[in-house]
Amino acid sequence: MNYNVAVIKGDGIGPEIVDEALKVMNKVGEKFHHTFSYTDLLLGGVSIDVHGVPLTDETVLAAKAADAVLMGSIGGDTNTSPWYKLPANLRPEAGLLGIRKELNLFANLRPAYLYEELKAACPIKDEIIGSGFDMMIIRELTGGLYFGERKTIEENGVTTAIDTLTYTEPEIRRIAIRGFEIAMKRKKKLTSVDKANVLDSSRLWRKIVTEVSKDYPEVTLEHMLVDNCAMQLVRDPGQFDVILTENMFGDILSDEASMVTGSIGMLSSASLNDTKFGLYEPSHGSAPDIAGEDKANPIATILSAAMMLRYSFDLDQEAQAVEMAVQKVLKDGYRTGDIMSQGCTLVGTKKMGDLIVDRI
Repeated sequence: MNYNVAVIKGDGIGPEIVDEALKVMNKVGEKFHHTFSYTDLLLGGVSIDVHGVPLTDETVLAAKAADAVLMGSIGGDTNTSPWYKLPANLRPEAGLLGIRKELNLFANLRPAYLYEELKAACPIKDEIIGSGFDMMIIRELTGGLYFGERKTIEENGVTTAIDTLTYTEPEIRRIAIRGFEIAMKRKKKLTSVDKANVLDSSRLWRKIVTEVSKDYPEVTLEHMLVDNCAMQLVRDPGQFDVILTENMFGDILSDEASMVTGSIGMLSSASLNDTKFGLYEPSHGSAPDIAGEDKANPIATILSAAMMLRYSFDLDQEAQAVEMAVQKVLKDGYRTGDIMSQGCTLVGTKKMGDLIVDRI
């Protein structure tokens, strides 16, 4: 079987980590008799350098023509990069928001799993972590504050910035349905996170999620305010199975969950639309300070490729082979710098990719 993958290597460490994921994909193809065809596309800072904009129509059309998109990290150093002297709509992250919108990628899936081998990297005490945790954070990705109207005005001599948070019933309903469907395949528990004690958008969110829950009587639903959820993630992360939340809350909580795992360099991400199509990327940023130094952890991107195999291509066995290879490398004591602990062997980006390939 042949699969067409659009590849966006991105900025900073993006090209390095994507290259390792592609090595893994090619090994999967060799072992399981698939072929993967790749089309390189530009997005973010590198697109600004070439085209003057972070996202072109050509990139959008090529991405839509593919079976899935594998992407590295987008953006640069906000203090030093000339990209951040541009208007907000021309900065690298605008390209990322744009492609999510153009591809209708409304459901962002971010698993947070604590490997037994990485417990030493977890900042939480052993007595709290216990036997570990395995959660899926589902973040609504194309609505809310990030896509609302925004403006900065002068009013009575005072500079005023305005950002608008808007959600419609259909937007909430479709992400809620996706959340309950995923919960049905896991431990059948869903925690809906909002700020219903303050925000009208959250009150609508809670109302619609409660309505959708009636179609999934096997799933236990609980509502939790976002500030309490942030606390509970470090107090008792094992209590969560599926966390369902809106765009900004999901952005913040998923990064918090990543650090509970020990490193954001371990966390994969899938952004899905109503079909099998998805965009797969690591949860971490572009880390321009270590770009080109063979220090970046490629595991999040490799695990994102595994999510692509599972969710877009229905290749569960192949995805599991990648995930097991990652776990075997960790069990054998190999670490990149971000997850390094005493007694382990420090390796670089390319070596980590090679070690995973060898174990598939």
